[in-house]
Amino acid sequence: MTEIVDDKAFQSESRTLADRVCEEIVNAIVVGDIPPGQKISEPELARTYGISRGPLREAMRRLEALRLVERKPHIGARVVNLSAKELVEIYRVREALEGMACRLAAENMPQDEIDSLRTLLNEHEQNIEQLDGRSYFQKEGDLDFHYRIVHGSKNSKLLEFLGGDLYHLVRMYRYQFSVSSSRPKRALKEHRQIIDAIESRDPELAEMLMRRHIGAARRNVEEKLNAATETRGE
Repeated sequence: MTEIVDDKAFQSESRTLADRVCEEIVNAIVVGDIPPGQKISEPELARTYGISRGPLREAMRRLEALRLVERKPHIGARVVNLSAKELVEIYRVREALEGMACRLAAENMPQDEIDSLRTLLNEHEQNIEQLDGRSYFQKEGDLDFHYRIVHGSKNSKLLEFLGGDLYHLVRMYRYQFSVSSSRPKRALKEHRQIIDAIESRDPELAEMLMRRHIGAARRNVEEKLNAATETRGE
């Protein structure tokens, strides 16, 4: 008897595998396990994650759409590696747009979302302590302080800009440049000050604190990039 294959069930399973693998690779890229500029070997990834080439190719397409992976002729797929100029430009855009989002969150964010965000920051503090203050890794979406602020602005265009194509790319550099002896704890303190301003319904203060927070992160990035350049003797 010929076995009948349920195409819809097979496609659904493939999408589920692609979702899982895409999420795992995204996290590996964000925390630097797969570093910027590294060439991607699809056969190696298929072995690592125990999946066939079909779901992996779908996951790779999603990673390209998220701008974490790029393909170049005669080179293949690599993890994206932004220039110093591009990084600083992204941080300057974040200063403006997330500052605006924070102002709107102070006006529009419901109290239950503020309370939930405080609970999230308590969880972040525990995670930082477990890592001895070495890093501040925020998972995506509702587990990400910055994402929650943008969502709390209730402005669909800001959510589209800041939660769209560049979101995971920003997460990657936020994480990798926050790994220092003092920045993770300081960033958490700044997050608490921001949520205090939002709860006080002080839009001007909330915007100023967010812009100052991202400005400090930008300067941290610039210092690390300059130190790396000096080390290479450029």
